[in-house]
Amino acid sequence: MGKILLASRLAARDLRHRPAQAVLLLLAITAAMTVLTLGLALHGVTSQPYQQTRAATNGPDVVAQLPVLHQPGRQPQPPPQATALIHAPGVTGHSGPYPLVGALVRAGKLTAGAEAEGRQESPAAVDQPKLTAGTWVRPGGVVLERTFAEALGVGVGDRITLNGRPFTVAGTAVTAANPPYPNLCYSSGGGCSAGPQDASATDVGLLWLTEPDADSLATPANPVASYILNLKLGNPATAQAFANRYGNSNNPAAPSLASWQGIAAADGLLVTDEQQVLSPGAWLAGLLALATVAVLAGGRMAERTRRVGLLKAVGGTPGLVTVVLLAENLVVALVAAAAALAVGWLAAPLITSPGAALVGTPGAPSLTPSIAGLVVTVALAVALAASLVPAIRAARTSTVGALANAARTPPRRAALIAISARLPVPLLLGLRLVARRPRRALLSAASTAVTATGIVAVLAFHATAGQERFGGSSGLRNPVAIRDEQMLFVLTAVLLALAVLNAIVTTWATVLDARQSSALARALGATPRQLTVGVSAAQLLPALPGALLGIPLGIGLFAAANGAGIVTIPPASWLLAAVLGTLVAMAGLTTIPARIGARRSVAEILQSETA
Repeated sequence: MGKILLASRLAARDLRHRPAQAVLLLLAITAAMTVLTLGLALHGVTSQPYQQTRAATNGPDVVAQLPVLHQPGRQPQPPPQATALIHAPGVTGHSGPYPLVGALVRAGKLTAGAEAEGRQESPAAVDQPKLTAGTWVRPGGVVLERTFAEALGVGVGDRITLNGRPFTVAGTAVTAANPPYPNLCYSSGGGCSAGPQDASATDVGLLWLTEPDADSLATPANPVASYILNLKLGNPATAQAFANRYGNSNNPAAPSLASWQGIAAADGLLVTDEQQVLSPGAWLAGLLALATVAVLAGGRMAERTRRVGLLKAVGGTPGLVTVVLLAENLVVALVAAAAALAVGWLAAPLITSPGAALVGTPGAPSLTPSIAGLVVTVALAVALAASLVPAIRAARTSTVGALANAARTPPRRAALIAISARLPVPLLLGLRLVARRPRRALLSAASTAVTATGIVAVLAFHATAGQERFGGSSGLRNPVAIRDEQMLFVLTAVLLALAVLNAIVTTWATVLDARQSSALARALGATPRQLTVGVSAAQLLPALPGALLGIPLGIGLFAAANGAGIVTIPPASWLLAAVLGTLVAMAGLTTIPARIGARRSVAEILQSETA
């Protein structure tokens, strides 16, 4: 108990006497853990809005797309599979079958494909879309799925054309039977069966109109593609098993069935995409926080060398010394984890909106004990991984050497001396500072690579966002891409903040570590400006390969997060600007602490080191 009390008192004393360093450590870990908390809190947030929409529309448990076999000279009729599905065991209700026709929608200057579903003017027993504005279908009046209407920029009373025929927007509605725009063609076992050939699959939206109006859109070149049958089951939990039993998406002549679970997953793609952005972002932020904590921990361990000697002189074991040195960082990590959970809890409602496709609210974020435990564990792991090696190295220092607290003799390498001797004074100083602390230089290169990776991944997203996958061919506003851009903005701000913090901390640690050698250089004729440029060069030399390495890593990260989607490599000018911008920002950030260190009194530094 005495050892624990001693470690606690020493940690509390350090926090009181070095508040600036503790605050920097707290900010670094809190920022990374907040991103992790937000990513974890998004799990399942769309389930409640989907269930509310499902209840409001009496949503189906299974949606069947029944292909049409066209016969010359005969009007298309609902396939015979409809009767078999309606009378299948477990089915308790249905609506349809309804004809589905492909339509080319023109609204002002925008053009997009749509699946036009013919409906009766009277309400349906199963899947009656919930009106959010206007009225239900009528002759010459169509109802647009709300997300699709927002993408087209139309509302009640506006005029649009379907396959060249004029219609009036009678209303907008939401449904639990289909995924929203732009994910209409994504569902488990379902997909798009209608749509004009010149419309991209990702540009397809959904609309409803009367059955006679739907039939009038069909032509020999664009016939009724399929019929939609909505089914209610006695046990909704068996919907996926029912779809697997009676559906066969690999056979064009067989019905294609989608369960409500698959549709719910497609409705949640808006939030799922947020998770795909935040999850790798959390790891990038964690790596940057790890680099920052490692530099802070290394610098602080060097400052405590004399304390280590005193502890060992009064009988402290290396294990006790290690615990004392680790205790403060672990305490800060615990506080940072608690702060991150609180910030994540408050910020989660800002990003958990299910969009215009669903009604209802997602409710409170799901910060379960397991999520809290994971955040705390990761925060402690970051602090421990960054602090353990410096703490063990300090604990193994001899008692006499720690009490003497003599400056460490830098390694002498003949080849490096020969090369640096021919360089200008600032580059000579910078190169020797890099050689003096190779592990710190490697850490600086790694942190720059992580920052560049995040920037290049964002550039790859924007390059890809202009392609057809994101509605580039139609010009429609894509809600998924817009939400991704918002998440990337938040993530980029966090990464840049951590990168700035890391650059300042690393530069200041270099200034403190090299204060004696810098004072000797000034005593031998070096100017403060040369020392400032030399310290900045010590940061830029490892930053250059790190920034270049971030280009392939960023493209690879976006490709991994994007799955099997299209990845467009950003233009070379964008990548060059990213690398140069990173180096310029690094130079600017390192100049300020370097100048502060270069202006210290030479006599004061040399006297303190001699003493």
